[in-house]
Parts: sequence; C-alpha cells; structure tokens
Amino acid sequence: MSAAVHSYLVALTGGVASGKSTVAERFAALGAPVHDADVAAREVIAPGSEGLAALVAAFGPGVLAADGTLDRAAMRQRIFADATARATLEGIIHPRVRAWLHERALAETAPYCLLAIPLLARNLDHYRWVDRVLLVDAPETTQLDRLTQRDGIGLPLAQRMLAQQASRAERRAIADDVIDNSSDAAALDAAVAALHRRYLALAANR
Repeated sequence: MSAAVHSYLVALTGGVASGKSTVAERFAALGAPVHDADVAAREVIAPGSEGLAALVAAFGPGVLAADGTLDRAAMRQRIFADATARATLEGIIHPRVRAWLHERALAETAPYCLLAIPLLARNLDHYRWVDRVLLVDAPETTQLDRLTQRDGIGLPLAQRMLAQQASRAERRAIADDVIDNSSDAAALDAAVAALHRRYLALAANR
C-alpha cells in the first residue's frame, strides 16, 4: 500500500443478514468513516458511467430500464442460472468497486476507516492492501431467521442465498477480529467500543 495512505484500513465483512450494516453504523457513530462496497456497486454503474456502458455492451440494451438505469430485476434473471453471465457481470463491476474503495482509502485522513466488503472472503487476494479484517459473525440459523423476516422470503430461498456465499468457516479463517452479532444491542455496543479503541491504538502505533 502506498506510503501516502494515512488511515489504518479495516475491512468489515460478514455473511448476508449477519448485521454488517448495524455494526458499520455503530462505528460511524463513534467517528470512524465507513466506505461501503454496496454503495460503490451502485455508483460504478450509474447512468453515464463507463461501468453501465460496459454492461450494455456485454448484455445488450435490454438490461436498461426506461429511465436509463440498470434494470436490476432483468439482470438478476439473466445471471441467476447462467454462471458465464454472472462471471461477465462480476468482471465488469468488481474491479470498479475495488478501485472506488481504494481511491477513498487513499484520500482518507481519519486515524482509521472501515471498508465494508461483503464478498471479501472469496476476493481477499484483491484486497491485500487492507491492514486488518473484521468479521461480523452470526450462526446460520440466526441469518436464516433474519432473512425470512426482513426480506419476507421463504426458507428454501434463504437457504439458497446462504449456500451461494462463502461459508462461515471460510469467513472466520480470514478474520483478525470477530464480532458475535447473535446477542443483544448492549453486547454489540460494548464489542464495537472495544474494537474502536483497539483500532485507534493500532493506527497510532504503526
């Protein structure tokens, strides 16, 4: 990583419905900047972007909605059962998301910042420039309960969503720190506060 980087970089990851956004909000409330890959994924294919032009070139104008934005429902249908199409989509979006996050990391001046990267476990080689990995962990039963209640989907679909992601063991294998997000709000607040102090210390002492 370039010596021009001032901020200690913590990659925040976790499985679907593990509570990454909740944890990110708590760090942000303590003053830690958070740069989110999901936000990046929307920005890099915004109307007029090179990313959206590349998607249209690859998949045709049928992936555009009437207002010129990406028709996400149509795109999901294209890639749902087509591994080649999914790989093409990821090949367009993922490098741009990494560049977006890297640019913000380079520009950050806070002692440390969080980079929220849901798919980190299977893409860690592309993020070797981060200093530390924080995993938000929850049992799969908890994830399934949250998915079915939050998104109003059936259990079979929720199970398929989990199966498509990195396993819990894969995520834990790359983590330097783990927050167990299966307990109550007070326990989560305490865990975030402790890690906030740790990251400030790591940033000061590197």
